[in-house]
Amino acid sequence: MIRVDSQFIHSEVVKPALSLLAEEGFSGASEEFRRAHEHYRHDRHGEAIADALKALESTLKTICTLRRWSYPTNATAAPLIEIAASNGLVPEYLQSVLAAGLPTLRNRMSAHGQGPQLVTIPEYMAAYALHLAASNIVFLVESYRALR
Repeated sequence: MIRVDSQFIHSEVVKPALSLLAEEGFSGASEEFRRAHEHYRHDRHGEAIADALKALESTLKTICTLRRWSYPTNATAAPLIEIAASNGLVPEYLQSVLAAGLPTLRNRMSAHGQGPQLVTIPEYMAAYALHLAASNIVFLVESYRALR
């Protein structure tokens, strides 16, 4: 079950992302993206943000595997985006945009210990992460399809 906060974003971005990830080869990314939505539905915002980035990274790893582009197995978003740009999947001028959005949000909001003060992640931040992940996934998979 996917929570729907914005009908437009859901129909134009989230549903297409889910559909594209249902294609052969993207099952890891699909499972992570669905899990991110499940966390969001249950107000586990940090986990939703973390799994949204995992889905993006898995999408990139899947594309690299399908295109036979070498990447380290423990590669994070930034090097995967660099590999995608260097192989023509995305224009190099968009590399910094992809690397700055969701990875930065995850690093700042949910990746590291919160320290002595309790950190509450607002719902709108988790929603933003999910929508950003969906938008990036659609962009990357459509770019991959255009390279075939």
